[in-house]
Order: sequence, then structure tokens, then C-alpha cells
Amino acid sequence: MRLATAANEVYRASLAVSELLGCKQCGGGRGQDEELGIRIPRTLGHGPSRFIPEKEILQVGSEDTQMHALFADSFAALGRLDNITLVMVFHPQYLESFLKTQHYLLQMDGPLPLHFRHYIGIMAAARHQCSYLVNLHVNDFLHVGGDPKWLNGLENAPQKLQNLGELNKVLAHRPWLITKEHIEGLLKAEEHSWSLAELVHAVVLLTHYHSLASFTFGCGISPEIHCDGGHTFRPPSVSNYCICDITNGNHSVDEMQVNSAGNVSVSDSFFEVEALMEKMRQLQECRDEEEASQEEMASRFEIEKRESMFVFSSDDEEVTPARDVSRHFEDTSYGYKDFSRHGMHVPTFRVQDYCWEDHGYSLVNRLYPDVGQLIDEKFHIAYNLTYNTMAMHKDVDTSMLRRAIWNYIHCMFGIRYDDYDYGEINQLLDRSFKVYIKTVVCTPEKVTKRMYDSFWRQFKHSEKVHVNLLLIEARMQAELLYALRAITRYMT
Repeated sequence: MRLATAANEVYRASLAVSELLGCKQCGGGRGQDEELGIRIPRTLGHGPSRFIPEKEILQVGSEDTQMHALFADSFAALGRLDNITLVMVFHPQYLESFLKTQHYLLQMDGPLPLHFRHYIGIMAAARHQCSYLVNLHVNDFLHVGGDPKWLNGLENAPQKLQNLGELNKVLAHRPWLITKEHIEGLLKAEEHSWSLAELVHAVVLLTHYHSLASFTFGCGISPEIHCDGGHTFRPPSVSNYCICDITNGNHSVDEMQVNSAGNVSVSDSFFEVEALMEKMRQLQECRDEEEASQEEMASRFEIEKRESMFVFSSDDEEVTPARDVSRHFEDTSYGYKDFSRHGMHVPTFRVQDYCWEDHGYSLVNRLYPDVGQLIDEKFHIAYNLTYNTMAMHKDVDTSMLRRAIWNYIHCMFGIRYDDYDYGEINQLLDRSFKVYIKTVVCTPEKVTKRMYDSFWRQFKHSEKVHVNLLLIEARMQAELLYALRAITRYMT
């Protein structure tokens, strides 16, 4: 297959470039250039992710036809193999669904013109200061004939797109505040009004790129080689490793005498896995023996919702957006705030009253045919994906843990499942994991490598990437539920 071969060659070429541009300690550099005083640029990180060692990122092999085909499809659709794809390939089943959905949203027939789609992607990614995604879509926007003047700032874009700024802002940071008035304002803006079909397309794009920004930061995706930050100059080496290892968090265990979790022994992290397995077993026994009343279930939800407001990181500080990103959105001071802070009370969103399966799916599919089906498939793959493993354990039923992660995210957004016992969340998710989840989902621009390393320390990187897939799909569904409920209320 020629495309598969081309895709494979692109990836191999990128590795070769990485080696070529690296320093001596990283396997690159050229003595002759050093003698001439040339500062050789090198890639900023070691591979597609700053958090995951390059050797652990799966590389396409000629014997693995599924990955080969996926890389070929991505290369054919985008003309590149981006770092998100190279990390997501840990989970080929999900990646296939993701690529198919994204391709449909950006390139297939739909209510919005192509340049509008990429510009909306820029607007959405910019809300989380995700320069990685902004850079990709700036290039794509220009490629499909977008007006370069729009890139000077949102105020230079058509009024119709400027009007979308408020919905983008609220949807990204406080989706529970979206009302039918937001929808009405867009649909009745006279000559700048949106049609229902256009608005649904825009909402899906906004939620897609808000959640993809979460994945980008949550997995430490490195800048593409051709984008800002993709190269830096090679620093001098110190002792047996180079300064780039320190700045990128790639020190070896032997040299630094510390593992990635920070002075945590293997036995301690092993004990954490065993303790989690035991809690899952005990919870299953409790389920089998007795079931809590509806009143008790509702009370446990309120307790967990309230406690989620007090989950924050010691690294929690304001991140000032760069001008090249902030110019694509308005009100830069607007960000995430817990929904019950400062005396605000937001009614609980009960899934039994409005859910994706019975309401959101059909609305999207009616106004933007086939997209509802593609999104639904992606939700189900992320939620049900399992290899029946936990760290070193095999043949494990992980459904309880996956449901706790999904429902905790929805709980943070004020969304309640009447049939779920929220008491399980505190049993299964420890504080460091909750900090990571909340940061990735609510303020992804604040994610650090230390947060990534501090949870599930004995788990494989592929399992942590799997966690991120759960986080971004649960987040996307939560945003969609609030936006689509507001559209439904406007329509009725």
C-alpha cells in the first residue's frame, strides 16, 4: 500500500531528523559543525510527548497492518502524522474512530464552509491557550483559502464568528451557565444569524477542540517540528547528560537517583495497585449484599459534588496567555470557576431528564446527519475500551474504575446519574488522581509532568493515555449535554 508506506516513511524520517538535530548525548550533533561554531537546532522534546519516553511510543511495524492502515489514513487526510496521532495509536480502536469523526467534521459535507471550521477550531483551542492546536489549524485555515487578516485577531473575523465568542467562552469554562438565551442570540442576529444546522456543527467543533486541548496538555504533546517551539538550540552538556534532559524532565533514574514519581519506591507504588484492587473487590461485594436508597444516593452525589470544589493543585496559578493565542478570543480573564462558589447555586443536571442516548444523539443526527452516529461510537469506544489489565495484573474487570472516572467528571459539571453510588468515587480515586483529572478537564493549560507522574505510578503509559481518552470524551459529552439541552429548550 503506497500511502501506508509513505506514512511509515514520514514517521521514520521524523525520527531520523530528531537524531540528526540532537546533541551528542542524545545521539546527534556533528563535530564538524561544532568546530565551525554552528548552533544546531534540535527538537524540543524527545518524541511526540514530553511525558512519555519516546521508546515507549508505539512505532508502526510492517507486521501490524491495523496501525499501518491508521497511519496511512491520517497521512492521507491531513498530509502529516501529527503527535496526537502518534500518542493515540496506543489504542488503535479509539484512534480509528477519532480520525473518522475529525475527518468528517473538518472535511466532509456539512453546514459550515471549510475555513469557518478551522477558524472555530482555532477559537476553541485558544480558550485553553493550546498553541499546539492553534498552530495546526492556522496552517489548515490558510490552506483551505482562509483570509489571513482574520488571524490578526477575532475582531477581524466576520461578525457571525465574533458572535460565537460568548458561547465558546461559557462552553469551555462554565457550560452549566448556558441558557436558551445564548442560543436565541445567535439564531436571531439578523444578517449575522446562524441556522440551527450551522450552530450544531459549530457546537460539536467547539466541544471537540476543547476536549482535544485537554488531551494535548494531559499527555504532554510536544510541538510539531514545523511549529513554534518545535525546535530550540542545543545547550551544552553537563557531566554525562545534557541540560536538555533536565529541562525536559528526561533525567535517567541512575543519574538522578529518583524515579519519575519523585522518591517513591517501586514497592510503595506496587502496594497502591494492590490496595486499589482490594477496594474494587470490596465494593463489588457491598453491591451484591445491599443497595443504597435513592435518598442516600442523592446525598452522596451532593457530598461528592461539594468535595470536588476543594480539589486543587499546589501548582494552581494563573497562566497568562501569549498574544498569538489570546488574540483569537475575547475576555481573557474569564476562566473556570466551580459552579457553586461565591453563593451561586446551579441546579443538578439529571441525566434521566436529558441524556445523550435519548435526546442529544437524535438532535445532532437530525440537524447534522451522521455526526451523531460518529460521536456516539467514539463515546462508546472510550467508555468500554478495556484490555482487562491493571498495571501488572491481567484478567481484571475494570468497568467499575472506568465508570467512577467518567461519573466523577460529570459530577464536577453538576451532572448526576440516579443509578450510581457516588460513594464509590472516593474509594477508587485518590487525591493525586483527582487533582490530575480536574486539571486536565477544567484547566488543562495548568497540567504538569509532576501531576502526570504522581497518579497510578505503577501503571503503564498506555493505561494513562487510556485515562486521558476517558477524560476528554466525558468532558465533550458534558459540554454537549448542556449546549444541546439549551438548543432543545429554544426549539420548544
